[in-house]
Amino acid sequence: MTVSLTSRLRLTLLLVLLTAWTAAAHAADPADMPAAPSGQAVYEHWCAPCHAPGPGHPGTQSLQFKYAGKTPAVLLERTDLSPQVVSVFVRQGVLLMAPFRKTEITDAELAALASYVARNFKRNTRSPARE
Repeated sequence: MTVSLTSRLRLTLLLVLLTAWTAAAHAADPADMPAAPSGQAVYEHWCAPCHAPGPGHPGTQSLQFKYAGKTPAVLLERTDLSPQVVSVFVRQGVLLMAPFRKTEITDAELAALASYVARNFKRNTRSPARE
């Protein structure tokens, strides 16, 4: 049984169209896509247990001791933390704070977190973080 060239082309075209239709039918609906990470949500999950205001937060207490009231100990009140500084501290750690791996905080989450924490950043502020 021989198949003519025209029949093979029709079959190939049919397979291509079916594949395209199937792909389109299974394409991700933007409503089903995960939302961009929220910097606030990342902060609340990973950072707030140590850096939220009030007693019982070792990161905040450590910064209170370090800065002796000259700089706010609560990260969200700081004006001297740029997004880049926040990113370095998160990825490399600082003092007793361990670094966070990309499997814990993804690059997209880190960008959102850095923007959230640094939302009060003022470019001309002298940074005690570098002292």
